[in-house]
Amino acid sequence: MNTAGHSAATAHRGLELTPFRGLRYDPDRVGSLAAVTSPPYDVVVRPDGLHHLESSDPHNIVRLILPQAATPSARNEQAAVTLRRWLSEGVLTTDPEPGLYVYEQRDGDGMLQRGIIGALRVSDPAEQVVLPHEDVMPHVVADRAALMRATSANLEPLLLTYRGDDSATATADLIERTAGRPPLLATTTEDGFSHRLWSLTAPADVATIQTDLARHQALIADGHHRWATYRRLRAEHPSPSPWDHGLVLLVDTARYPLRVRAIHRLLHDLPVDAAVAALDGRFRVHRLDVPLPEALEALADAACAGNAFLLAGDGSFHLVDRPDPGLLARTVPADRPAAWRTLDATVLHATLLDHVWHIPEDSPDRIAYIHDTAATVAKAERDGGTAVLMHPVREEVVRDLARQGVTMPRKSTSFGPKPASGLVLRALDL
Repeated sequence: MNTAGHSAATAHRGLELTPFRGLRYDPDRVGSLAAVTSPPYDVVVRPDGLHHLESSDPHNIVRLILPQAATPSARNEQAAVTLRRWLSEGVLTTDPEPGLYVYEQRDGDGMLQRGIIGALRVSDPAEQVVLPHEDVMPHVVADRAALMRATSANLEPLLLTYRGDDSATATADLIERTAGRPPLLATTTEDGFSHRLWSLTAPADVATIQTDLARHQALIADGHHRWATYRRLRAEHPSPSPWDHGLVLLVDTARYPLRVRAIHRLLHDLPVDAAVAALDGRFRVHRLDVPLPEALEALADAACAGNAFLLAGDGSFHLVDRPDPGLLARTVPADRPAAWRTLDATVLHATLLDHVWHIPEDSPDRIAYIHDTAATVAKAERDGGTAVLMHPVREEVVRDLARQGVTMPRKSTSFGPKPASGLVLRALDL
């Protein structure tokens, strides 16, 4: 890096959040706000969830984030045409003033999450302002980039976390005071979560948040591919431009701890009996004829002692644990920290997928990544494939590796609750 470039990069300190004019559904033009929302694009279980969302309301956001057509270019053009039509028809309207948005999610089990939605300056990895913890798949980044180019919009916010301290109490207090006011919108989605949104447009309030966040770095909790997309698109457009920023939700996990869940794998063309047979002498395999909750308890117990997985797809569960140490020594790269080498996701990708089952992790026709446990099992049983169920990684392990600059295998974790897509969008040409 040249001296001028280095000085420019190091001149930035911490997170830089900018107000924007949010693009939101007009509640009078849609059936309900809940009916037009969706989980993030990569959480929708295709095709079941996609069809369900499309049929819930003709204006559901899934028609923008997962457009359906014969070719990728046709899909992206369709999303762009749909977005322009909804804007011209007044289905989507632009808020009159730029602002930051306080966003709250709450469920019936006592989970409460509040954070700030804004346009975050897109930074380079060397700045260590936004820390990724997972690798990305190039074809997914290319797909998201093409969609964002076509629509000229950030259609759904990433989920980023930071650890607040005494310097961030002003922002925390502001969020709490704001949550006591009537919201811009309130809705409850079919997953039982209630959502509320407020805008902050007063210059003093915006300045308070910007000053606090400038002292912090963030961890990408959900949205690695979209962050990589933001970076690609920023590089394509001469600065300054709207592409210098990307839509994010920032949550202080010191006050609002996230749930960390696993992301499971569905191996399309590998029957369970073949998957189990290939493990002979390499892992211990124990068949479990029990319901899913009990099988997951057995997985959790086994994970306390070392690497463990559950295979499903034939009506039973197969607990896979106690890998052969020699096999791990031959297949797991030795040039990473021990915390990385012993991750279940590392062993899954380096040992099981690459060496035992010979399945490339970046082949969408052979492997799918699914967040919902029961859905993964059901699809494996229906399609004759193998579900590989994972045990979640602790947040502190994720953050420690990210601070060391070590990325985990892709789709290693699922932080939540994730922001609902469709509550506020960012158009880059408005």
